[in-house]
Amino acid sequence: MSDKKLKTGILGLNEFGREILDIADRTGLYQIVAVGGGDPEMSKGIAAKFQCQAYEDYRVMVVQNDLEALIVAAPLLLCAEQVRTAMKHKCHILKLMPPAMNFELTAELTLLARRESVRFVIADTTRFDPAFRDLKDYVAAEGPESFHLISVVCHVPPPFDAPNQRWLSDPQAAGGGVLLHNNYDLIDQVVSIFGVPQLVYSLNTNRAPDKQQRLSITEDTAILTLRYSDTLIGNLTASRSFGPWQRYIRLHGDRSIVTASDNRFVVSDNDGKILSEKNYPPSETERTFKLFKNVAMNILEPQEYPLFMDRDADLNTMAVIESAYLSAKTANPETPSKILNMIKTEPTTLWSTTAQKLV
Repeated sequence: MSDKKLKTGILGLNEFGREILDIADRTGLYQIVAVGGGDPEMSKGIAAKFQCQAYEDYRVMVVQNDLEALIVAAPLLLCAEQVRTAMKHKCHILKLMPPAMNFELTAELTLLARRESVRFVIADTTRFDPAFRDLKDYVAAEGPESFHLISVVCHVPPPFDAPNQRWLSDPQAAGGGVLLHNNYDLIDQVVSIFGVPQLVYSLNTNRAPDKQQRLSITEDTAILTLRYSDTLIGNLTASRSFGPWQRYIRLHGDRSIVTASDNRFVVSDNDGKILSEKNYPPSETERTFKLFKNVAMNILEPQEYPLFMDRDADLNTMAVIESAYLSAKTANPETPSKILNMIKTEPTTLWSTTAQKLV
């Protein structure tokens, strides 16, 4: 194993950004050399902790430092140009979910990363969740054809008056809401197990008092139907306007019902009797640690440590989400494959097509 550390900077020192920075540092594989964003006094304190430089200007931070990795915790609407610049300087990008506010920007950055031979990795830690790993293993053992209904539920009520939530009602900044911000990882799990659906139909609502404004701001509630075949469909119900808090994927099969949620995996018969159950301790920090370690080792020793994610995983997930938003506007089913066919994928040797070795 290499003793080298990646020269790393971070854009965005919000709560999640600060947590991620500490976890990345604990892997022993990232040398924090620059931090940007947040309150100036707080930024200086964090810079002092890591003995590095604090920047208020993202552009200056990216250009003046010979970074090998850049953690992006800030919204891309504030730093998309700096991310492009970093890639062109051969810097790998680790972006907190979601990858972008739309498929177009996600595809642009993904293809730019491939052209520049750098990674554009989305920090989707659910890909390391043991309960969802159990779900994938169960489907693989039973066979995807033995299931006929996918049910996804995500109710995550936020503090509506919190400053970091006010963009949700801003027509200039909104466009994500419950699908991108609360459901990205759950949709990603469904797509990784069953593939990209043939059709997506979506109904979205929001509580804006002005009818015209409803066309541009983000949704409060969304219902999606995913058509895979004549024998398999999926349904997703998501809301940030009611509770209680719950997030899970449930699969209905010929012989069983299986449910995966954060830290819990349950197999029941079709009468609801629990046949087996696994409960895992809370592990968000551990999952994040594994993700950042895997990314660093893949950069440092790509032949020995394949990247955990499939090459087109995020493009596939964003195509489904983009189809949902289009369907909500057109009131017609949309086809994710048409969105994917609009971009030209390029070959690369840096991205693993299978997660062969998680570290």
